[in-house]
Amino acid sequence: MLSELRSEQQRIQEAILVIERLAAGGGKRRGRPPKWMSNLNSNETPLTRKRTVSPAARKRMAAAQKRRWAAARKAETA
Repeated sequence: MLSELRSEQQRIQEAILVIERLAAGGGKRRGRPPKWMSNLNSNETPLTRKRTVSPAARKRMAAAQKRRWAAARKAETA
């Protein structure tokens, strides 16, 4: 049982080293860095609150979009 725990501990330590190397940017990468990596590098606190829209505002937005589509259809036929 102890040997299993020690081997698991070693695997965890290796995984931690790999993640630390990725976060440090140990080599050249192609493409955009993952979101978790950019959060590690920035000192800003990420916003976790999701903005919600009230039902009344949703209704106003739907009415405005219907007016825009109606104006577009009217301009198409004219």
